[in-house]
Amino acid sequence: MSKAGKKFTAAKAEVGVRHYNLDEAVPLAQKIKFAKFDETVELAFRLGVDPKHADQMVRGTVVLPHGLGKTKKVLAIAGGEKQKEALEAGADIVAGEEIVERIQGGFMDFEAVVATLVTASRVDIYGVGASGFVGADLQQKLHRIGRIAFSFSDSHAALASAALLKKGDVAIGISHSGMTIDTIDALSLARSRGAITVTITNSPKSPISAVADHVLTTAARETTFRSGATASRLAQLTVVDCVFVGVAQRTYAESMEALRATYEAVQNRRTASRPRRSSR
Repeated sequence: MSKAGKKFTAAKAEVGVRHYNLDEAVPLAQKIKFAKFDETVELAFRLGVDPKHADQMVRGTVVLPHGLGKTKKVLAIAGGEKQKEALEAGADIVAGEEIVERIQGGFMDFEAVVATLVTASRVDIYGVGASGFVGADLQQKLHRIGRIAFSFSDSHAALASAALLKKGDVAIGISHSGMTIDTIDALSLARSRGAITVTITNSPKSPISAVADHVLTTAARETTFRSGATASRLAQLTVVDCVFVGVAQRTYAESMEALRATYEAVQNRRTASRPRRSSR
């Protein structure tokens, strides 16, 4: 049996063999904190359910009132009345198409995301449903300029990939609502492995924002017949294009060479154009 360390022994000595109520347990957990990093507290609940049955499985996500102790600025790309909605939703900065020029001119909040992608050893992108198509588009764009990127729309594949990430990698979670558990879980796991996490979402105060180091926000409304899914997808694709352009600009020579090589590789996969008919 391995011998317990000094810090563990000291912490154990502070805890008596008895039941503690919540008011006693929380201050005690804070008192016996010895690590320099943010430690994890696990809670176990006896719910009296059988998880073997699908209708009794319990899953959920809770955003703590004080977040993770990090200050974030939320950028929303929107136009017209949507800008007011974005501000009311909690966005710090709201702008329309003119933000593209600011981004190209070195907009620092957005540059933080671009810089992480430029230096990333690997990029994982998670998204399901319509967001999965946006993730595939971002993966294809990054791959064309020589970035090692993977896109996952299957939750099991996303979790398996997130478990292999490490410091120096980047994980991007795309979710319009910010409430998609599959995407949240994958992004959270990636963060626990040391990866830098980014989210593209319509809800800056949603659960997915709580597990992201950087938040890029869109502003689009879903309606009864899901026409909003088109609006949200277009808004997400606008952000994706800005990210792609930013990374390509920062690595111009490398990106141009990669674009040339990939273009030449697929050029002969197109059929020859049909000869035009002569007019009589």
